[in-house]
Amino acid sequence: QVQLVESGGGLVQAGGSLRLSCAASGSRFRANFMGWYRQAPGKQRELVAHIISSGITGYVDSVKGRFTISTDNAKNTWYLQMNSLKPEDTALYYCNAVFRDTESMGTYWGQGTQVTVSS
Repeated sequence: QVQLVESGGGLVQAGGSLRLSCAASGSRFRANFMGWYRQAPGKQRELVAHIISSGITGYVDSVKGRFTISTDNAKNTWYLQMNSLKPEDTALYYCNAVFRDTESMGTYWGQGTQVTVSS
């Protein structure tokens, strides 16, 4: 069974930086899709950044130029580097992975990590 474990959230002042990590275990294969979602109180969950197995990345417009998603394939881990944080980035952040191999096939979620940006 694939498990995703997140780390790296916390409280930071506006303009500061945080790096989130998501480590996948339980699969012999890399995820085909790795993403970071966030959900603020009273709002829908949104896809913030993603990277697919080819290395192509994508970002929601509100974080372009400030957030960077990257992977460490040897560790089956991916990261979200968040710079120039704004109060509106405050949310619960979830990592997400989609596996398409026959052993691990499915969509998996991390437990969520809180990011709070103070003004």
